[in-house]
Amino acid sequence: MTSSARTSAPTGAASPEPRQPVAAWLPVAAGAVTLLLWASAFVAIRHLGSDVPPGALSLGRLLIAAAALGALLLTRPSGTRRWPARRHVPLLLLCGAAWFGIYNLALNAAEQRIDAGTAALVVQVGPILVALLATVFLGEQLHRWLVIGMGVGFAGVVVIAQASSGHESGDLTGVLLAVVAAATYAVGVLSQKPVLQSAGPLETTFLACVIGAVVCLPWAGELVDVAGTASVGTVLGVVYLGLLPTAVAFTTWAYALSHTNASTLALTTFLVPFLAAALAWPLLDEVPPLLAFVGGTLCIAGVLLTRRRPRAEVAAPVPDDEAA
Repeated sequence: MTSSARTSAPTGAASPEPRQPVAAWLPVAAGAVTLLLWASAFVAIRHLGSDVPPGALSLGRLLIAAAALGALLLTRPSGTRRWPARRHVPLLLLCGAAWFGIYNLALNAAEQRIDAGTAALVVQVGPILVALLATVFLGEQLHRWLVIGMGVGFAGVVVIAQASSGHESGDLTGVLLAVVAAATYAVGVLSQKPVLQSAGPLETTFLACVIGAVVCLPWAGELVDVAGTASVGTVLGVVYLGLLPTAVAFTTWAYALSHTNASTLALTTFLVPFLAAALAWPLLDEVPPLLAFVGGTLCIAGVLLTRRRPRAEVAAPVPDDEAA
């Protein structure tokens, strides 16, 4: 996969260093790891929801992720670290505050007020916002197959949400919090993509975790209280969220995003609700309803459709100077 977005460096600014070509399967594998770990996060959050408040959970996982990624960066020679260019710092701050900070707070709080199905449905508006806004801010093409796949995939999310909802959710605050999560997800992806022109995935994720943790610092006292009274299982659950769905998954996401379109990658997250339902089966002994499998099939079909390229792009001749 290759990115079709092209952002030229401002006059007088240093151009980003050329990247070495990578095997086509690597970004795909990185994206798959991200989806699986993010799906597991929904299961873990649901399991921890009754013991850890939203603010403490957000701050705890971000501090653990930042510590792990920071330790990993210290093992790398300083000359190999790729930090964001100065012109990208405002976008990095926006990404860290919106996606790593506010998104986590809003989603955790939303899932304490509305059922998981409704939350999943509302949050999956985020990838659609990414696909639409990427055409404006990143210059990406919103081609026919992307739109068709978007519609089919979101229909699958609607079916999964309907199947997973045990009751009607009348909590307006919960729905609005899920809308905030969806919006901040979109802001985070769109602001992260340009940062990855100059910074490495690991460095970008580490700094975003630090920024998100700063946003969540008002809940530090709450986290201290939880740490003093929580069971070993609860502490291990928070550590898991920090190490895998945050440190690892956001880094593999950043890697995949640096090698593909923001819109195409974001729409793959339509698979997360289906994967979460599948993981909840063995881990929480929650048997997914039949409609969840129907919705999952639609999600998979939608994601596959977004991977199709317009016929004109497929048939475009390769210039002589670029031919192998």
